[in-house]
Amino acid sequence: MRLNKYIASSTGLSRRAVDETIAQNRVLVNGQLPSPGQQVTKGDTVTLDKVAITRFDPTVDTITIMLNKPVGYVVSRDGQGNRTVYDLLPEELHHLKPIGRLDKDSSGLLLLTTDGDLSHQLTHPSFQKTKQYQVDLDRPLQPLHRQMISDYGVRLEDGPSKLQLERLQDSDDTRWGVTMQEGRNRQIRRTFDSLGYSVKKLHRTAFGNYVLGDLAAGKYKTAPVKSAHE
Repeated sequence: MRLNKYIASSTGLSRRAVDETIAQNRVLVNGQLPSPGQQVTKGDTVTLDKVAITRFDPTVDTITIMLNKPVGYVVSRDGQGNRTVYDLLPEELHHLKPIGRLDKDSSGLLLLTTDGDLSHQLTHPSFQKTKQYQVDLDRPLQPLHRQMISDYGVRLEDGPSKLQLERLQDSDDTRWGVTMQEGRNRQIRRTFDSLGYSVKKLHRTAFGNYVLGDLAAGKYKTAPVKSAHE
């Protein structure tokens, strides 16, 4: 296999980016600078910036990362003038696909992966994976409205919306922990909006068995290996 194709398929870098790294003498094959158009075989050791490159096999290997998405970034490759979550990631991770969405005004846990089975297990409605959020409202939530949301559900144009609510702080009725199994478009915001409240902050803290923890805003890390059926 040609060297640039080998590196591109193993790292996620574009062919153009790979050619630039080769031209900058950042790539070595068996400890030597490569010749133009060099081929590599299974026994060759290829390094980029002195780090060995392992051939990535998409039929066997998968990559999943956890990103703490800040407010102001869209979950899209084409931001249409907006910053995208891919602006927060190195180019070698740009081939990862998001699992679900967070709107531009929301923050928190976003999973990106090459694992199609994991994505299906986390997003298909039949699996009802739990998602948890921290929500700040513009005014205290009235007891009657809390009961409506938690016990009966609020009717939206695409069906009823029922959320589990828990105060984040005693005697503060503006900050709530929200747990849900659905994932309809802007469902939490629309639920509170239908009762006359505005969501000032919406931050996802957990998705299935993946928990954001203390990961800083705008940062990412490799997600722990979990079964898609957990």
